[in-house]
Amino acid sequence: MADIEALTIGPGSQVTMHFTLSLTDGTVADSTEEGEPMTFTMGDGTLVEGLEMVLYGLKVGDKQCLEIGPRDTFGFPEEENIHTLARSEFAAELPLEEGIILGFSTPSGEEVPGTIHEVHDEEVVVDFNHPLAGRPVIFDVEILAIQPGEFTQDSET
Repeated sequence: MADIEALTIGPGSQVTMHFTLSLTDGTVADSTEEGEPMTFTMGDGTLVEGLEMVLYGLKVGDKQCLEIGPRDTFGFPEEENIHTLARSEFAAELPLEEGIILGFSTPSGEEVPGTIHEVHDEEVVVDFNHPLAGRPVIFDVEILAIQPGEFTQDSET
């Protein structure tokens, strides 16, 4: 009987997985464990590059749990991403509290998250850095299925 090499995750692979993304204090930022697994194509931008990189070479059934620093995930906070907006730009009935994350529309129509940093009578300071910027994360994955991608190359020729 011939040995068949297990398919591993590579460029362009379609991957189905369960994952939990949490902070080092145990706070869960995102997870598929209670719902449907996530399916995406490697390199399509669904995952930030640092999270995607740790999946390369994994096979169906593999589980991996790694702590990944901010440099390889959501980056570090940048001062120019903190903006002061007039309180009047927010709906009067919207309760603004420090720490809540709201969706904001950019001029191009893109939706971006902003974390309320400070609330004053006339102004609201909003941090548009990624909410996980500057924080190490724990990335816990279980690979459920892999389909070869159009970019996948055989390791042996």
